[in-house]
Amino acid sequence: MWLKPEEVLLKNALKLWVQERSNQYFVLQRRRGYGEEGGGGLAGLLVGTLDAVLDSTSKVAPFRILHQTPDSQVYWSIACGSSREEITEHWDWLEHNVMKTLSVFDSNEDITSFVQGKIRGLIAEEGKSSFTKEEDPEKFREGLMKFEKCFGLPEKEKLVTYYSCSYWKGRVPCQGWLYLSTNFLSFYSFLLGAEIKLIISWDEISKLEKTSNVILTESIHVCSHGEDHYFSMFLHISETFLLMEQLANYAVRRLFDKETFENDPVLHDPLQITKRGLESRAHSEQFSAFFRLPKEETLKEVHECFLWVPFSHYNTHGKMCISENYICFASQDGSLCSVIIPLREVTGVDKADPANRGVSISTKGKTAFRFTEVRDFEQLVAKLRMKCNATSSPQHIINTEVAASSASDTPKDFDAGLSKTDQRDNSKTVSTEALMTVYHPQDAENLDSKMLKEKMKEQSWNILFVERGHGVSMFRTKKTRDLVVRGIPEALRGELWLLFSGAVNDMASNPGYYTELVEKSLGTCTLATDEIERDLRRSLPEHPAFQSDTGISALRRVLTAYAYRNPQIGYCQAMNILTSVLLLYAKEEEAFWLLVAVCERMLPDYFNRRIIGALVDQAVFEELIRVHLPQLTDHMTDMTFFSSVSLSWFLTLFISVLPIESAVNVVDCFFYDGIKAILQLGLAVLEYNMERLLTCKDDAEAVTVLNRFFDSVTNKDSPLPPAVQQGSNLTDAKSDHPKVDITDLIRESNEVCVLVEIRRYSI
Repeated sequence: MWLKPEEVLLKNALKLWVQERSNQYFVLQRRRGYGEEGGGGLAGLLVGTLDAVLDSTSKVAPFRILHQTPDSQVYWSIACGSSREEITEHWDWLEHNVMKTLSVFDSNEDITSFVQGKIRGLIAEEGKSSFTKEEDPEKFREGLMKFEKCFGLPEKEKLVTYYSCSYWKGRVPCQGWLYLSTNFLSFYSFLLGAEIKLIISWDEISKLEKTSNVILTESIHVCSHGEDHYFSMFLHISETFLLMEQLANYAVRRLFDKETFENDPVLHDPLQITKRGLESRAHSEQFSAFFRLPKEETLKEVHECFLWVPFSHYNTHGKMCISENYICFASQDGSLCSVIIPLREVTGVDKADPANRGVSISTKGKTAFRFTEVRDFEQLVAKLRMKCNATSSPQHIINTEVAASSASDTPKDFDAGLSKTDQRDNSKTVSTEALMTVYHPQDAENLDSKMLKEKMKEQSWNILFVERGHGVSMFRTKKTRDLVVRGIPEALRGELWLLFSGAVNDMASNPGYYTELVEKSLGTCTLATDEIERDLRRSLPEHPAFQSDTGISALRRVLTAYAYRNPQIGYCQAMNILTSVLLLYAKEEEAFWLLVAVCERMLPDYFNRRIIGALVDQAVFEELIRVHLPQLTDHMTDMTFFSSVSLSWFLTLFISVLPIESAVNVVDCFFYDGIKAILQLGLAVLEYNMERLLTCKDDAEAVTVLNRFFDSVTNKDSPLPPAVQQGSNLTDAKSDHPKVDITDLIRESNEVCVLVEIRRYSI
């Protein structure tokens, strides 16, 4: 534990302590006789006797850390520990967060003063243990009084939490307190007669990131009005950054999406915003986004455990995450293994192998998932059994194993009570066939070389299904991703898009919803429906499916139903292009739920009047170009060129620029990897055309280079007939680019840069 700094005269203490580690500023010591064979001789025996006769309030911890002032016999005790592990953790923190910083001070007095202030700040922060008003009212009230006194902000300003940290003014750090409130980031420091006061509105922040450099191992970088601010030496920097990110995002949402913000009872009322609430909300959002679950799901429990992987015959270490309706698992050992188990699919929860604290979960697909080393596994089994009983109501008893059931069952059940006339009218309303199966049915008897390759792809997936399960609860591993990169077979594309996007869960939870929505929305007349009618015949006009009333009517129903469902978005250009492709491979209801998944979860804030989400990701894209393609950055005089040229890439997932037979492979990767796939492919496209772009004299020439490149992209394994393939209709004379296969391009895009995590922050 950290100690309030107290003077220690080391000369008189040497007989009682043994030095184990030291550097220019700190010393780690062990109590003589502790941990030594034979007790450390006579001196160790005497020290041990002395410690034994002291009462519990006077006993000395066996380890301690001292701060030493160079060229002085005076030391300051700053930490102690009851075990080597505890004291080593403190020592490592000092080495990573404080050591490099101390070299910037000019005098020993400044070094000692800074260290003492830092340690006192850490003690205050540890003493709070929680900054929420409910848990520690006295500590929070004290911090609130300082906050109100120092900054003089409006009385309605709600303090959420505060942290001890250092603010860098020039090359010298200033120890003080960082206050996070609903509308402002504030910092205050008073050290050696110098006062520093900083107030930054959340909506004025243009960049917020965790960073590091030679002096600072980890710090938080805040940019506002072109001025950079750096904060470091947090006790828990990840926790601090998470809350700062949440508050900054809420401030931007309040500006650009006022209606949604006001409809949120927590965010609309600042008095309801707490540190615990923000953390819980952030973790739930990350959980839902990672596993592609409905955004209403909230993370309830997290258990560190092992999952038995039967096809690899080993236990993978990871975390089990539980929400109201799902049990999910993600590995933490680099095996890239994840599992999603809807509670509606669970048939039994049992204790398994009590010696290893095991939990066994059985599903309708006759798969049993075995988790071990689960803390409090008996209580968890009881909780899960209760949850499963609660979700076994009729509306949840629906088979979502896409391979074993047909989405057309839902409309049949919904229509059971209708008259024959109503049923006939309803069948005209909702199509239950993917357009590709209607316009391009596969000929099983006449298999050319491309169809043989297609059948081999299908066989690879069938083998995967046998090994790893088939449906929503399948094991998702690196092999799954490798098969996606190769391109999903035509016959499985719609099914797997539903699984990987999470749309299958939305559809299972809302039986009959789409059919009702179509009936309500048909005949409505709004600005959105007018725009939809205008764009209907601009959607893949070269494809036979959209040269007929069948495809056009299905597209109209899906877009109109979505505009009715979500009037805030209504209709946005590019939605028609995306939906057209969805309808080619998915049944109409499935295409609707895929559109919901894209617009509301996978690409939030993309399809509205301001397209804020797309602009944010374009800013991320520009930053990635600066990092990975610096030559291109140096050549281009204006980085906004990349934003203007790539906007359609993001909004249509490359569908508007690539031939359809190649674009669907990109959509495959998008539904599996999310926006990361689009960013990586964008980088690969620019890198592939680097030499040509570097010779361009203006933006128009660069656009021409990229357009010719996209025209040259092919899919040599596509089984689609030549009449449909856009790439096959181009002659070599139209482009001086050599042909590029989409599978090779996607594979290269994964090598350009591995984006393990992309933080999207609104600018």
